[in-house]
Amino acid sequence: MYQNYVFDLYGTLVDIHTDEEIPELWEKLTIFYASKGAVYSSGEIKEVYAELCSKEKQRVREEYNVVHADIRIEDVFQGLFERKGVKVSEELVACTSNFFRLLSLDYVKLYDGVVDLLDALRKKGKNIILLSNAQRSFTEPEIRYLGLYDKFDKIYISSDCYCAKPDLKFYQTMIDDLGLKKEETIMIGNDEITDIKGSYEAGLDSLYIHSNISPDIKGKLLSKFTIMDGDVRKIADMIIK
Repeated sequence: MYQNYVFDLYGTLVDIHTDEEIPELWEKLTIFYASKGAVYSSGEIKEVYAELCSKEKQRVREEYNVVHADIRIEDVFQGLFERKGVKVSEELVACTSNFFRLLSLDYVKLYDGVVDLLDALRKKGKNIILLSNAQRSFTEPEIRYLGLYDKFDKIYISSDCYCAKPDLKFYQTMIDDLGLKKEETIMIGNDEITDIKGSYEAGLDSLYIHSNISPDIKGKLLSKFTIMDGDVRKIADMIIK
């Protein structure tokens, strides 16, 4: 039936919980920046972070002409150093990004059945693609840790492309890059808008799986297939032929 299986990541293959609002995160980040010479007062760093994120997203919208813009979070962390007149290396910016993510991360783990599903697709010679709204600096270490990195034939992350699902441009980038035949391609995801409506508007079939971190469904679900109990193990029987 399908040759190309495109997966969302968080909420579809990976269960995760992060919290960027906890005071301890910003307190520790303030100490980290101060240790590198970028001294912020208490609470200031969070405000400047939000300001830089907003400005960078607006810049991307205008420069790349996209509605659903995404940014490279490393540019924000670098901007936090530059705001205090501190020049830093790319390596330190990458370390800062990793540190921030770890401070915000409560847990990250695979849903039951994910490895078996991806291995079953591989055995049948299917193409396995990741299309994720995420920051590469956050996501790549996590999928390596979870043993997923080598499971995909190609990985597309929104921060690399400066646009995110459901933007047609993000879907079309993948389709054009890989020369995918739409009738042979299916999107599997847990978000009614970004994964299902987005892929529908791109001309792709989809499978919606409702997981513990899926947003509420507010409109008509446009997926061809539906799993409402979050059981990844049901995907194989439903769409692998």
